[in-house]
Amino acid sequence: MRLGDGAVRFGGAGQPIVLLHGLMGRATTWWRVAQWLTSYGDVVGLDARGHGRSPHSLPAATEDFAADVAELVERLDAGPAVVIGHSMGGLHALTLAATRPELVRAVVVEDYAPDLRGRTVETWRGHFESWPQPFTSLAHVREFFGDTGDYFVECFEERADGYHLIADLEDLYAIASEWGRREYWSYVDKVDCPLLVVEAGDTVMPAGQQAELAERAGGKHLVVDGAGHVVHDSAPEEYRGAVEAFLSGALGR
Repeated sequence: MRLGDGAVRFGGAGQPIVLLHGLMGRATTWWRVAQWLTSYGDVVGLDARGHGRSPHSLPAATEDFAADVAELVERLDAGPAVVIGHSMGGLHALTLAATRPELVRAVVVEDYAPDLRGRTVETWRGHFESWPQPFTSLAHVREFFGDTGDYFVECFEERADGYHLIADLEDLYAIASEWGRREYWSYVDKVDCPLLVVEAGDTVMPAGQQAELAERAGGKHLVVDGAGHVVHDSAPEEYRGAVEAFLSGALGR
């Protein structure tokens, strides 16, 4: 059920659980995870600026994305939230926990590293622009992206000539370019709530940073062997087991 302002309620009741997607994703990419998370609370996903149906405009800094999440948590008006973020969403979750700690009960970060300085969008531009857009069908999208096909079918929409990524690539490049100029360790050092860092065995992030992230924030760190960047899709059972164990402790269940 859409709540407006780019938010989607997946179900459940009680403890708010907010899901934050990665670059080029949208809230509905969390659908399969949300089905079992509803046992732990009221599960809501948020489309980030420049993604999905978010009404918020670009350009924007990381702090603006975190402020959008804060606005959602305040609107839910049910106490501090568990915030679960994948990649870019992990950055926004950490930033929120650091800047608005009263709104965050616990954080799960999936395959994100706080210092990507030196990386440029040019590394990815050729890859993204090689996609055969428009795609003929959602089946075409699923086939093209292989193991992450179920994730990407949520990120495309039908237009008159076929299926296109909902987000604009130039917007995505602008968002990612900030990460090549900044590091976010100062926010990591301010996180003072239960934290779980789930690292892909085949991570695309710089080596060692996710273990350091967990250590500096006093959290737990798990590497899922063989998992790709979208751990919750490539290793769903391992991801679920880790998050459920974490939430049982963090929520006292």
